[in-house]
Amino acid sequence: MENDGTAPTVLADEKGNCEYPVHALLAERRSLLAFASTPIESETLASLMEAARWAPSSMNEQPWSFLVATKANKPDFDRMLACLVEFNVQWAQHAPVLLLSTARLTFESTGELNRHAFHDVGQTIANLTFQAMVSGLVVHQIAGFDVEKARREFSIPQDHEPVAVAAIGYPGSSASLPEKLRKRDASPRKRKPLTSFVFEGGWGHPAPFTHRD
Repeated sequence: MENDGTAPTVLADEKGNCEYPVHALLAERRSLLAFASTPIESETLASLMEAARWAPSSMNEQPWSFLVATKANKPDFDRMLACLVEFNVQWAQHAPVLLLSTARLTFESTGELNRHAFHDVGQTIANLTFQAMVSGLVVHQIAGFDVEKARREFSIPQDHEPVAVAAIGYPGSSASLPEKLRKRDASPRKRKPLTSFVFEGGWGHPAPFTHRD
């Protein structure tokens, strides 16, 4: 999906899952399991990091760091892959890039606890994800990994917390997946209705604008 520089098209999900119109990048994003073996060009990978760099953060602390492992460096890739739980290994091993995000837990300027660090890392990964989509890539974020093993393997300082791993690559054929994963890959995305989490006036009171007339 290429961006030609024109105004973004705003539309609803083609499957009718969106309650209100949203940009196609949001409507079409999926955490696919099937990856092509095609490597990611260095310049494209750098563009993902550049998109991440411009995410907003509390006090402009930019508490994120990334450890990147590509198949061009197989020892590093295998070490990061080995940090994943077995279920994730079976599909993530085919991605050409694995990326581990970390959060600095204290403000560099004051040394005080930064309770917004994970929030800010989430924002930078969102930036990266949508830049990846514009580049024709897929990003599948992974919570299932051994945090302490990742810390040891990559010498992550104690004041930085491993947050999540992301498998990044070009979309592949779901036919390459085991049947169970193939079905999961093809299943529709599901989201809670707006009325269940957008409140106004007090907790549990759905905001009026979330109701369709």
